[in-house]
Order: sequence, then C-alpha cells, then structure tokens
Amino acid sequence: MNVSLQQLLDLFSGEAQITGRLFRHLTDAALGQRVTPKDRSLGEMAWHIVEAIPGILTQVGLQLPALPPQDQVARSAVSLVQAYETIAREAVEAMKGSWSDRSLEEEHEVYGFRWTKWQTVMALLFHQTHHRGAMTVLMRQAGLTLPEIYGPSRDSHGHP
Repeated sequence: MNVSLQQLLDLFSGEAQITGRLFRHLTDAALGQRVTPKDRSLGEMAWHIVEAIPGILTQVGLQLPALPPQDQVARSAVSLVQAYETIAREAVEAMKGSWSDRSLEEEHEVYGFRWTKWQTVMALLFHQTHHRGAMTVLMRQAGLTLPEIYGPSRDSHGHP
C-alpha cells in the first residue's frame, strides 16, 4: 500500500484526538467499573490503551520514553488523560523524526507476525479502537456521558 508518513501521522493524530476526548469523560469514581471480576476495569482498560502505544511501537524500532508506573497513573482519570496524550504526542514526534515514507515498508516481527511499520501502526489503531468501544459500554454502565467519536453521540445532542 502506498501510504505517506504524513498520511499515517495525520491518521494517528486524529485517532489520538478521539481517544483523548473519550478519556476526558472519565471520572475517578468510574475507573473501577467492570463487567465481571475477571474482566478489566474501565481504568485498567484505559491504562492498557496507554501502555500499548510504546508496547507495540518499540517492536518496530521506535524509541519512546518510559511511561510512569501504572500505580501512579491508573487510579486518576486526570492522570490517565495526561499519560495518554503525552505518549500519543511523543509517538507522533518520534515517528516524524525517525521514519520516512520509504521506511514505512520495512518489515519487523511483531507478536509473531511479519508486519511493515505502517501495518503495525494500523494494528495499534485498530487495537485502540476496539478497546475504546469496550470503554464506551463500561462508561454507560457507570453513568458517564460519551463524547462524539465518529459522529454525534446521544449525549452530544441532549437526547435521553
């Protein structure tokens, strides 16, 4: 696929804006919301989205700063927002500074698969989208409002 680095960065940044907007609707009280005791809580799922960025992108050679320890972040909605927005911004800057259009086709082993850098970023975005969807269910169960994601939510139009 012929994708430019700028196109990939624009897509990543757009998805990061959506995820950041969702995170900004979290509350400390809702972070413990879970479907069952065996499933991730809302806070744990948000942290998983945060940690997946360096966890996946370092596998294709991107150098990212270390995240703060989970126990310092995952108990506070504000800290989760800050951690997500910081690592997403740092990922964009790192890709911009060290990748090129041509390097997007370089293959790496990622979780036992041979993926190009652009495939890896796309897998990361799909992973993030999957967990955002699960987060919206937990957020509804916790009584939180939802922002617009790929269009209006019932909350953004004042519908009950």
